[in-house]
Parts: sequence; C-alpha cells; structure tokens
Amino acid sequence: MVVGATSWGCTLATCVDRAGNDAVVLCRTDAEAAQLSAAREHRRLLPGIPLPDGLTFTADPRGTPPGVIIWATPSQRLRQNLRDVLPNLTPGDTVHASAAKGLEKGSHLRMSEVLEQELSLAGRDGRVGAISGPNIAREVARGLPATTVVASQNAHDRERLQQALNSESFRVYTNEDLIGVELGGALKNVIAIAVGTAVGLDIGDNARAALMTRGLSEIARLGVALGAEPATFAGLAGLGDLLATASSPRSRNRTLGEKIGGGMTLSDAMADNPHVVEGVETTRVVLEVAEALGVDMPIARVVSQVLFENLEPREAIRVLMQRAPTVEG
Repeated sequence: MVVGATSWGCTLATCVDRAGNDAVVLCRTDAEAAQLSAAREHRRLLPGIPLPDGLTFTADPRGTPPGVIIWATPSQRLRQNLRDVLPNLTPGDTVHASAAKGLEKGSHLRMSEVLEQELSLAGRDGRVGAISGPNIAREVARGLPATTVVASQNAHDRERLQQALNSESFRVYTNEDLIGVELGGALKNVIAIAVGTAVGLDIGDNARAALMTRGLSEIARLGVALGAEPATFAGLAGLGDLLATASSPRSRNRTLGEKIGGGMTLSDAMADNPHVVEGVETTRVVLEVAEALGVDMPIARVVSQVLFENLEPREAIRVLMQRAPTVEG
C-alpha cells in the first residue's frame, strides 16, 4: 500500500505494480479515489502519463494488512496522516517506509523517527525504513531507467522493501545507513534551491558546480555529526540525489530557486507550483539543527536568508564569495 495520491505516491505505486506486486493507493477521499480510478491518470500532478490498470485506488485502509506500507505524504504532514490512518489499519506483519524527504519542524526528527513515534503510540510494531535516491517522479512514472535506495536497520525489512519496488526500469539498492539515506534526501533540497537561484541569476556553470560540490560537503558534515556514515553521501542517496535534484529543470526545488533568482518572491514562486516544495521548510529545520551542533553550513544559511530575510539573491552570492579563504574539506 502507498499512502498518498501525490505525484511520487502514484509513481511509487506504479513501481510496485511493475515489480509484480499488488499496488493500492490510499487516497484522501472517496471522490479522489473514484476520479483516479476512472481517469487512470493524475491530470494535475502527472498529466499525460497513464496509470497502470493494476493500481487500486481507495480511501479505506481497512482489510488484509499489507506487507509494506510506503508513506508518500509531504514531510510536514506525515505525523497527522499517521494519526488519521493507523487507527483504521488492520495490524499485521508490516514494514512502514517513508518516501518523504524532509525533517519535521519543531521536533527536528527524520521521517523514520516520526514513524517510530506514532507507531509506538498506536501500539504497533515499529519496523521502519526509508526510500530515497535520484528520482524525478515524472521520469520514473514514464518507466525511464532509474535507481533508488531503500534503507532500514533490519536486513529482512530492507529485502522486503527492495522486492516491493525492484523492476527492469527501477533498480533498487539496499543500505543499512538509515540516518544517512534520510538526511541525504532531505538536505539536498536546500542545496538544489541554491543551485536553482544561480540558474535564475545566470551566473554560469562554474558557480552551479561549486554550489553542488560545496553543498554536498555541507550535507556530509551535518550528516556525520548526526551519526551517518560518510560513504552514504557519495552514493545514490547523497551525490546521486543532489545531482538529479539540482540539475533537472523538472525538480521542484531547483525550479523554485530559479524563479527566486529571476526576481519572484517566495510566496509567488510557491503559488506558481502545484507541488509541495520540501526544501523550503527543511531549510529552517536544517539550520536549527546545524546551529545546535556547531556545524557550519554557509550555503544553507544564505538560502535561508534569501527565502525568509529578504536577502537579495545576487547579494547572497557575494556573501559566499567573500568568505575568508580556507582549505577544502
């Protein structure tokens, strides 16, 4: 079962179907389920891409407990969705995996930690994992070749998640570094906003490459401080996801940055996008976490100042370029 008829939720359900498994999408309402079932297309979020006939759309989570539940709701809504769905979900031998890429406001928790908390409060087995990688939803939904990573601290659960999604067009790797996989997916959105802003300013390929490279260094510094393995950030959930998100014109975080670099306000750029842009709220949380740990994240800091403190994008670049010279690391 995939919770959330988002673009990524419907895409992951399509992957489950392609892997030869029963795929159910849990929708918000009966009307949404009926519309998607009849149209076999998500006309607002994935226009022009047919959804497989094998997908089932429903607003009722009751019934035989699924072996895997993928939570594909926006990160800041995950906790409420868990509280809405879990009381109606039949208990069973289920692995719960987050497909959201963010950190929760206030608590600073990763999504798997939110899952663990709410499962415990509901009296459920807290078997959790995460899905992350260089995955532009529209490309994956079309069946273009792509890879991703499933992470869990339990080897059996990693294998179950892999089997649920792996197909000829969607190659799924496993990783036991749940912390690193989740942080790579969340933090790269902040850097993608920075890269998009550079695109909007038209300041060149060198600047974009520098932002991606130094941005990855920031991601790894914070990740290691929080207990992640350094090698994870050189893999699909780190470098791979950052490259896809910061390079693709289909990336919602890069696109938002590009609009801001081109002169739009944050509110106008957000209103001009039908998708949730996870990097905006993640930027706030990341800086709170980094400051508490004493981790320096200069790119994330100027992104925050551009988004929330009216720092002009071109001035933000000047601030970064005028930092004191230092060693690479």
